[in-house]
Amino acid sequence: MRRVGLFGGSFNPPHRAHRALARLACDVLALDELRWLPAGQPWQKPAEALAPPQHRLAMVQALVQGEPRFVVDNRELCRQGPSYTLDTVRELSAEQPGTEWVLVIGQDQYARLASWHGWRELLASVTLAVAAREGQAVQTPPTLAGVPHRCEVLPLPQMDISATDIRARVAAGLPISPLVGDAVARYIDQHSLYRAPPGH
Repeated sequence: MRRVGLFGGSFNPPHRAHRALARLACDVLALDELRWLPAGQPWQKPAEALAPPQHRLAMVQALVQGEPRFVVDNRELCRQGPSYTLDTVRELSAEQPGTEWVLVIGQDQYARLASWHGWRELLASVTLAVAAREGQAVQTPPTLAGVPHRCEVLPLPQMDISATDIRARVAAGLPISPLVGDAVARYIDQHSLYRAPPGH
């Protein structure tokens, strides 16, 4: 049975901590591949705060180049309406029956998972891989305590990188290459992304 990781997010912008987590997932979970799934309309985030879909897709492609285990999947960007992980898992399961899908998420997402669309069906359809902050144990949220689900732990090293901070640095004219890599930094500069201060 193939074991495929699913790594979704707004990737606004994608950065080196995302790439480090994806590599860690491939190694620790013995994945055959990991699919990056940029969200089209993340239903829990305001759309106006996002860079246009084509730019977020291109930045993910720039970030993951040279990694043969990584696949960039644009289906959520092409889908109309909100991006629900369950819809993606249903589609992939129909396309590749017999594959084990491993959903890579952080502890913060794990804590909110019971607020996700169709979360019970989702839990029955995937194995969760939860990234624990350095030195912290993964805590099963009370809302999921009585719900059977498969969960593996990813020991995430400390990396203080956030997309919010990167956008603020761009708006302030500060360098971001150490945080996102040269290819993504170049793309952001060429397309004048994130230049306006937050809220403008």
